[in-house]
Amino acid sequence: MSDRVKSALLSNEFKFPAKKITINLSPSEIQKSGTHFDLAIALLIALYETNIEFNDFYVFGELSLDGKIKDSSSIFPIVLSLTKQKLVKNVLVSKESAKKLSKIPNINIYCVDNLDMAMQFFKFDNKEKFKYTSTNFECESFSILNKSYYFLKDYELDFNEVKGQKYAIEASLIAAAGSHNILFEGSAGCGKSMISKRLKFIMPPMSLEEILEKAKLQSIDLKPIDFSPIRVFRAPHHSSTKSSIFGGGSGNSAKIGEIALSNNGILFFDELPHFSKSTLEALREPLEDFKVLISRVNSKVLYDTKFLFISAMNPCPCGNLLSTSKDCRCSDLEVQRYKNRLSEPLLDRIDLYVVMNEPSVNEKVYYNSMQLHERVICAFKKQKQRAQNDLNGKLSDKEIKKFCKLDDSSNELLNKAIVNYKLSFRSINKILKVSRTIADLNNNENITKEDLMKALSYRKR
Repeated sequence: MSDRVKSALLSNEFKFPAKKITINLSPSEIQKSGTHFDLAIALLIALYETNIEFNDFYVFGELSLDGKIKDSSSIFPIVLSLTKQKLVKNVLVSKESAKKLSKIPNINIYCVDNLDMAMQFFKFDNKEKFKYTSTNFECESFSILNKSYYFLKDYELDFNEVKGQKYAIEASLIAAAGSHNILFEGSAGCGKSMISKRLKFIMPPMSLEEILEKAKLQSIDLKPIDFSPIRVFRAPHHSSTKSSIFGGGSGNSAKIGEIALSNNGILFFDELPHFSKSTLEALREPLEDFKVLISRVNSKVLYDTKFLFISAMNPCPCGNLLSTSKDCRCSDLEVQRYKNRLSEPLLDRIDLYVVMNEPSVNEKVYYNSMQLHERVICAFKKQKQRAQNDLNGKLSDKEIKKFCKLDDSSNELLNKAIVNYKLSFRSINKILKVSRTIADLNNNENITKEDLMKALSYRKR
C-alpha cells in the first residue's frame, strides 16, 4: 500500500517533506487491510498543509502507480453497510465505483479519475460538476404498501422444455412461491436437476434491499455485480469441503461460504446423500435459524441464510430402484445404508418431498415458465398485502399463528394427521406454512381443507 501511495504522489509532482509521516487508521485495535484505503491516505498526505475539512466525506479508491483511481471489490459492501447505518451521506470514488454505488439510495456520489482531480475536488468549492447521477433499474416493478418490488420476465431456461412431471412441477411452483425447502427423489435422468435449474427464473420479485444485498455478496465473492432482480443460484459439488459451504478461514480471516452467498436465493445440493455426514448435519441450524456464525479467535461474523434449499437424490446407489426399464443392482442393505445418510432431523426441515417417476416418450408439456412465474407473482402479492416481511416458508412461530389460520374442518384434519403420522411441532408448522402458500396460489383468503390435504401429500412418510 505505501509503495502505491508514494508512487502515485510522486507521479503528481508531490515533494515529500523531510519528516516522518504517520497515518492513523482509527480504531487501531482492529486490523485493517484492503486497497480501498489508498486514495484517502494519499489525500491526507498531499493536503496536510491545506486547511480542508473532510468530515462530510468518505473517500474510497485504489491507486495505480501513475495516480489513476480504480475500483476495488470491498468498496460497494462498505458503502452499503455505512448507508444502512446512516453514517455516510457524501462519497468520493472512481467512476467505475460510482456506477455501482449509484444504485444505493440516499447518498451523494462524487467521482474523479485520478489523484490530481481528487485534490482539486477538495481545494475548490464547485463540487457539483463531479456529482454522479443515480440510475434506475431497467425492469418491471410494482408497489405494495409503499414499497417497490422488481422482477424480470427473462426465462433463459424454460419449463416448456420439461416433458411430463406435472406433480413435481406443481411442487416446484409451491416451493418458489413460498420459499419452501424441497427434495426431489427419482431415477437418474428423470428431470430432477432440470427442474431445479429452472426454478431461479420463476422466483418471487425482489425488493431494492434484496437486490443490493445480492450485489454485496457478489462483490464479496469477487464476482461481477449483477443488479438484475433474478435471484442467485448456488450449486456446490458434493465433494466441496465443509469450510467452503459454511465459511471459514484461518487467523483473522472469516470467509463467507456457499450458504451465506445463497441468501435470498437458491442453494442446490445435487446427489444429496453423497455430501459428507458432517456437512449435512451442520446444515440443520441454517435451515432452521436462517443464520450462520463464522467464529474464529479474532473474528466472528454472522450471516443471514434465508435461502430456498433444493436437493436431489437417487432412490438407491445405482439409481434404478424406481426405474421401469432398468434393473436395480443394489441389495436391501445397500439401499438402507444409502438412505440412512440423511437423518430424520434433517429431513424434518424439508417442506416438500417429491418422488419422480421416469417420463415416457409420449409425455406432453404441462407448463411454461411464464405461466408459473405469473402465479408466483400473484401469490407473492397476497403475502405482501398481508404485511408479511418474509415469504411463507420463512415465517416465525408467532407469524404462523397470525397468518396461517384454519377453519374447523381443516383443524380437525390436521389433528388427525398429527396422531396418524406422529408429526413433530416443526413438521406441523411446516405443513401450515405450505398450506398457506397453496391457499395463496388458489386465491383463498384462509386455508381450506383441500389446501391442507395437498400440503400433507408432500410430506415424507
